[in-house]
Amino acid sequence: MSAGTRLVVALGGRLEPRPRRARGVARRVLPPLAVGVVLIGAWELYVALSGVSSQIAPGPGDVASALVRDRSVLLSGAGTTLEEIALGYAIAAVVGIGLAVALSSWRIVERALYPWLVVSQVIPLPALAPILVLWTGFDVRPKLIVVALVSFFPIAVNAIDGLRATDPELVVLLRTLGASRRQVFAIARVPTALPYLFSGLRVAAAFAVTGAVFAEWVGSTGVGLGYLILSYGNQTATADVFAVVVVLALIGVALFALVGLAERVAVPWWRASE
Repeated sequence: MSAGTRLVVALGGRLEPRPRRARGVARRVLPPLAVGVVLIGAWELYVALSGVSSQIAPGPGDVASALVRDRSVLLSGAGTTLEEIALGYAIAAVVGIGLAVALSSWRIVERALYPWLVVSQVIPLPALAPILVLWTGFDVRPKLIVVALVSFFPIAVNAIDGLRATDPELVVLLRTLGASRRQVFAIARVPTALPYLFSGLRVAAAFAVTGAVFAEWVGSTGVGLGYLILSYGNQTATADVFAVVVVLALIGVALFALVGLAERVAVPWWRASE
């Protein structure tokens, strides 16, 4: 047994042959890729056979042309929107995890704050967003608040559920062995909560993209992908609107994949059987 093999075995890892790893990647990539090809083909076929105007339903070729034609504007807008998403998402993660720890650690805090946690999600954003703009102005602040508001709830709720899911027998055992409350939290509660937390982070990544677009619609300053959707929509440039949507979808998928990659690094045992 080589030194590398011994190291992997000692760390509880698994050595998989390259063909097996390649088959695993193919199983993950090929099915959604095939579905995408079928959907694009059906889309192109419908546009060709129906004779509908390209201003109403542009075909995939029209959207691809718009992506190439508007690439500089799309890249500039994507940079602005991605910055809003990243900052708002980071705020949501910090607030959501902090609330989860507080609510799961002290019962009085849970009773006081959990109802307001729910209330924060039933307030309609179309009513709240214009008020935020009036309070903070037409800058990045209302956009970050909107992104954080739509993103932090799944993070907080999933983290709370994860912290509550700790095996009580393990907690009793650790306390019997003399572990402090902080040690119990680090040894038992955090590892149990991590898979739940990453589930919330993945959902929040998708919400953050939607929140950023909506925030740019309300407090538009002439930049961002949300503004481009409004601008192209007013010009009836439907293919260009679809091009913006494609870029937004790519951003959402990339964020979702990054969270999934972070999960595999932080919680390797959770996905070991896949």
